[in-house]
Order: sequence, then structure tokens, then C-alpha cells
Amino acid sequence: MNVLRAHREPRSGDATSTGLLLALCGLAMISPELSAQRSRPAPIPSGPPPGEWPAAGRDAALTRFSPLNQITTENVGSLRPVWSFSTGVLGAHEGNPLVVGAMLFLQTPYPNTVYALDLSKPGAPIAWKYSPPGATRPGQLPPGCCNAGNRGLAYHPSGKIYAPLLSGELAAIDASTGREIWRVRNADPRTGATLSGAPLVAGNIVIVGISGAEYGVRGHLSAYDALTGRLIWRGYSTGPDTEILLEGPANAAYTSHQGRDLGVSTWTGESWRQGGGTTSGWLSLDPVANLVFYGTDQPAPGNPALRPGDNKWASSLIARDVATGRVRWALQITPHDEWGYGGANESILADLTLRGAPVKTLVHFDRNGFAYTIDRITGRILLAEKYGPANWARAVDRTSGIPQRDPAFAAPATSVGGPARPRGATAPASPTTCPSSLGTKYLQPAAHSPATGLFFVPLNNLCMTMTTQAVAYEAGRLYSGVQVRMAAGPGGNRGRFIAWDASAGTISWENREPLAVAGGALATAGGLVFYGTLDGWLKAVDQRSGRELWTFKTPSGLVGNPIAFTGPDGKELIAVVSGTGANSPFSDLAGNTTPGGVLLVFGL
Repeated sequence: MNVLRAHREPRSGDATSTGLLLALCGLAMISPELSAQRSRPAPIPSGPPPGEWPAAGRDAALTRFSPLNQITTENVGSLRPVWSFSTGVLGAHEGNPLVVGAMLFLQTPYPNTVYALDLSKPGAPIAWKYSPPGATRPGQLPPGCCNAGNRGLAYHPSGKIYAPLLSGELAAIDASTGREIWRVRNADPRTGATLSGAPLVAGNIVIVGISGAEYGVRGHLSAYDALTGRLIWRGYSTGPDTEILLEGPANAAYTSHQGRDLGVSTWTGESWRQGGGTTSGWLSLDPVANLVFYGTDQPAPGNPALRPGDNKWASSLIARDVATGRVRWALQITPHDEWGYGGANESILADLTLRGAPVKTLVHFDRNGFAYTIDRITGRILLAEKYGPANWARAVDRTSGIPQRDPAFAAPATSVGGPARPRGATAPASPTTCPSSLGTKYLQPAAHSPATGLFFVPLNNLCMTMTTQAVAYEAGRLYSGVQVRMAAGPGGNRGRFIAWDASAGTISWENREPLAVAGGALATAGGLVFYGTLDGWLKAVDQRSGRELWTFKTPSGLVGNPIAFTGPDGKELIAVVSGTGANSPFSDLAGNTTPGGVLLVFGL
């Protein structure tokens, strides 16, 4: 029985194209031949079928909202486990499954095995299993940060699953059989560059980033033909405008973002070549404007005294044209970024009303402690307010777009404040800075409910002290020069979960958690929000009040993201993967949890 609803296109061109990619991977500008062959992709539907979850955030806007309403605030107390599945991997399970038709797709951390589970049969048995070529036992990892986590898959209506591999490759897999259709190299793991972020499908284009800022990897975002794997465009985060794919001012609203080749001139010499700004986070899409939105990771090295200048376009938000990769706008959230915050957290797209006027917005909860509401067409900041302790800056100046730093936290070597220290000098410990380098929010994704208009945000409450030392770049080795000590923030709790009003810049309600809330959020039309904790509790709370209505203790800590879908019988189900990892960013904060990967499915 065909359990997928999608029609499959002929595969006359679905050949492995690694050779073509190797010939093109050094090019930053668009291939004229490929560009000429491709028209602007048709807008994708505004939302998938109600009972499915075919993309990382369910929809292109990354709302993580399900329109299902069988499970409500009145009956959620009857929610019980229905079935489970062991992934066989002990690493950090940071993503979530996809559900298309009667098939559930799940990818593990390294070795990045992909499973298809047949929901139409009792117990959802394995329909097929994809083992990436060359993957070895989990103890033999390529260089890479943070327990080799993986944030998920992407699906194309032609019947393809796209799997990011830690080895630096992107694989296209037949969703019915598990057969590999093509596989292309997007990053060189020998330099510390890997793939951990979920790809994004936009029409017949699949877009993917890379990880590895901690290794001095130069960030880029790449677009491939979804059917054949041909490289269409690649835009870098640092370097000359021609390689960034930038024409004219990066952002017409701010003078600090205007000028030629700022991706070079705001760095010393050619340090931009190892400048970080990778693209490990989530991707969102406006199919009407044909724009893909994403954030870039922190600059490298971590020691800010070794990289004077604003370090554009690391720690930034960028909007690119889907068809060409050209930058529509860029906005550097934290110039110079001596704290290692980066800007890779998700950008949720929502049409909001601000000051009585409707606006197409992008809502971004940055690690630096500020929540931004931005005009997603122009890149202009409409609102920026603190959503947690952030003592390094007083506010964000909406006229300049630049954070107003507290003088006690003046940058040691930057164009926006503070004298320069000698290159490579060892600095004394910094004053206690809030938030920590994990940010007020790390990569755990928030959710948005159109029913209440609120954003539901899993948070850390962590501060830090930093010491810096000299470090030299060596391919494949950590390029940091920073040591961080973290501690609980104000109040003594390490985590929070809040409801945020992005039109007013205010917290509607807040739940304190003893540990950092390192998993994502799910909002449903049943009036519920689901989220998980580092000590393994899956919780359901009321969207309007935050009142806790249901909990379940899972076998391991939760750093993954719950989803909602319907089974073949039409009943609503909730699923989440439980499993922390020994070297995940939150491993020292997880408490007494046991590693282990288990998919848990709940129903009434």
C-alpha cells in the first residue's frame, strides 16, 4: 500500500551529482547557466494538511502550530503513551519527526540513520532504514561541536526526504523505499564543518546551511535543485559582497550597514576567511515575497581581542531571494559579539498589528537577551525588548539598530566601544555577564499560536564569567581562546518558559523551571502548549495562563521538539524524542539524566 499521499515525479535526472558539486563548490556567485534554466519558484501552500507535520516547524513560517483540537485543556489529563520506538543512539536528539500521509520519518544523531515508520500498521513498524555510506560506530565522530546533534529532515512533494549528514553531505532519499537518490558534499568535515541544521524546501529548491563556527569555519547558505542535487547558488556570511551575493546597501534603514565589502573591512586582514558566521539554525520562508530568512552564528575566534571590528555578517539576520540567493537585507544583531551569542535562533514569520497598523513581521528571540519584531520585507527593527536578564546592554537603539552597551561591559577590541588590547593578550575574568553564551534562548525553537497571538518560548536563565587567551587557527581544531563558567541567573532557577506578546514587547505569563528548558515548544488549536525539560518531563500548559495541566516523565532529558499529527484512525497524537547527549551544550546542566534515544507517542 502506498502510505504517502504525494505523487512521485519521474527520476530521469536524479543522479548523484557529487562531481558537479565539487566543480562548483568554490563558486560563490550564481552559475549563469543554472540561473537561466530556472524561473522563480512557485509559492508553496500556506499550510500543510492539518494532520501532517512535513517540515521542521510544520509550516514555512516556523510557527510550530498545529490546527488539531481533539486534545484540549479539558481532556489533556487523559493523555497516555500509545507506542514508542528506540533509535539505538545515545546522542542528543535535538530535532523532531516528520509525518507525511501514514509515514513517520525520524533521523538520529550521528551516525544519522533515517527511519521510516509505517503508521498504518499496529505498533508503527519500520518500513525502511537508511544508513549513510561511510558512517561508523557512534564513537568515531568527525570533528564537530556539541554531541553531533541533528535538528531534522525536510520533505519534498515529489516523494523525497532530505537528510543532513554530519559528514558534511546532504542526501536525498526515496520516501517510499529508503533508496538514496543523490548525495552532495556541502561542507568539509576535516575543517570542522558539518551539517546539523534541518534543510528547507522552497518549491523545487532545497536550502541548507553548515555548522562549525567554533572551528573557524566560514559560514555559507547553499541552494540545490531538489530533484537532481545541482548547486544553484551559495552565499557566504563573510567576505566581499560578490561572495556574499550582496548588491547595494545591506540595510537601507541603518548607516552602519551601508558601504561596500563590509564583510571584509570590518575584519582585520583576511581573518574573515576563518570568521565563523555559520548557518546551523532554523530556516523560514515567505513564499509570497520569495524570501528565505535565517541567522548566522557567532564570529571566530571566540576571543574578541583577536578580531577587532564589527565582524560582519556574523551574529546577523539575513533575508535572501530564494531563486537567486541575492541578499534582500541583512541586520547585524550583535556587532563584534564578544559574548559568542550568534544570531542562529529561528525567525518566526507572523502578520501582526503594531501601533494600529498591520505589518508583515519576523519575530526573533536572540541569544543576546533581546526579542526583536522586525519588518521582514525591509529588515527594519520595529520593536526590541529584553525578554530575560541581559546586563551587557541597556537597550537597542532603533534609530541605529545597535545595542547600547552598558559601560561596564565595553568590548575589549571593537569599533563600537572600548580600547583595543594587544593581539593575543590574556584577559582577566569578565564581570558576571547575563545571559551566558548559551543565550537567553539557545536553538530550542519557540512556537506561535494565531488563536492567542502569543509566542511560547523555552528559555535559559544562565549567566557567566569569561576568560580569554591566545589561540591560533588550525583547520579541524577548536578556534576559541575563551573559557566560560556558567551559573544560574537571578532567582536561582536555570530555566524559564514564557508567553510573549510580540506586538507590545511584554511577557504575558512565565513559568520558572529548575533547569534550562532546552527543548522546543508546540502550540495547538486545543489551547495547549507542550514543552520538555532537561530532566525529562514533557508538559502541557494552558496557552492563556501557563497553568500546568499534564506531565509525563520520559526516559531521558528532552532537547527535542514535540509535534502533533493524526494517526490513520483520525485521532490526534503527540510525539517527542527523548534523549540527551554527553557533550551537548546542556550536558553540564542536565542533572541526573541518562542518555538514550526514544520516540514516544501519546494519545487520548
